Amino acid sequence: MIIDMKRMGKTAVSLTMLFALLAYSMGCQTGSGEKLPDDMNPGDNINENKDINAVVGAVDFEHELDDYVPKKDSYSFYFTYKIVHPWWDAVALGMEEAQRQYLDRGISVTYEYMAPDMVSAEDQKKRLLKAKEGDYDVIGVDVADEEIISPFLDELMDENIKVMTFSSSDASDDCKRIAYVGNTHNYEDGADLTEALCKKLGYKGTVAILVGSEGAPCHEDRAKGAKDVIAKYSDMEIVAVEYDNDSIDNAYNLTLGIIDEYPNLDGIICCNMSNPVGAARAITEKGSNTVIVGMDHDKEALEYLKEGVIYCLGVQDCYSIGFDTIQVAVKIADGNLPGDLYPEKTDEITTIIYQEDAAGMLELLYGEVL
Repeated sequence: MIIDMKRMGKTAVSLTMLFALLAYSMGCQTGSGEKLPDDMNPGDNINENKDINAVVGAVDFEHELDDYVPKKDSYSFYFTYKIVHPWWDAVALGMEEAQRQYLDRGISVTYEYMAPDMVSAEDQKKRLLKAKEGDYDVIGVDVADEEIISPFLDELMDENIKVMTFSSSDASDDCKRIAYVGNTHNYEDGADLTEALCKKLGYKGTVAILVGSEGAPCHEDRAKGAKDVIAKYSDMEIVAVEYDNDSIDNAYNLTLGIIDEYPNLDGIICCNMSNPVGAARAITEKGSNTVIVGMDHDKEALEYLKEGVIYCLGVQDCYSIGFDTIQVAVKIADGNLPGDLYPEKTDEITTIIYQEDAAGMLELLYGEVL
């Protein structure tokens, strides 16, 4: 039996990352993935191998399908997300594992996994228009722009097309989509990172925010969380807010411009996976002491974290997002509504890691496992 998955663009997940994921899924006991308690310092762990043990709970590779018995022996899904990017390749690894486990049970799950090279709500609408003509059991959407895409998802639902959202961006609260799997706490992630930055700076100084894609719910919510935290402290000021469209190059150039205008900039809050890398490249080039906080597990970002150029990163559990998306999609395809079988929103974790955690995360995700 052939299991088919189609993707647009280059796959950026390295073989070493894949092997590391598989090895740790078999060999590591994962933790809870919760944020550090108030009385624990970043990286504190009672085990000797602190670098690894501090991060194994951040990404859960030990997943098994639940006891639900699918009603069919084959399913076909269509998933579209914001942009071709390594973050969504990590989500795809979890999807592939769920797909494999269904195949072990004699159930074929095929899916298309499509995205543009640049974030565009209009491009996403065109993809969805094409997808609705296909014979898909469920269409899944990582929402590119809440205001533009949410009403369109309502139209699809009105045409009896089963629609779910997944990944990092849900639709608007009143959208008719059936369920969401992913990060339900983007606002809190932005607030938590900003609180860490404020504490590092002694609650005074000037900061900039690199948002990401305009209208993308996850990026906008993180930026709102950051702004609300800064507003609490009278000696802190936001001097620039820029959109980099989830591009490292854009983030690099924007940061250079901000540093030129504000040479004594104290901090930068980065709201997606690309902009911590671009910001770190820029401040390194400038020889700046600007403190960076940001999102996710880009290898270069983790290396900057290890070197102390980036202060902390909020790492999302992409693997779990992918696995749970497939499992929820099967239940939706069978006509099940949110309830006992699955929640209306499946919440995945974010873990904030610091310099002392960087080596462990690099080994966990990218390093050679002996």
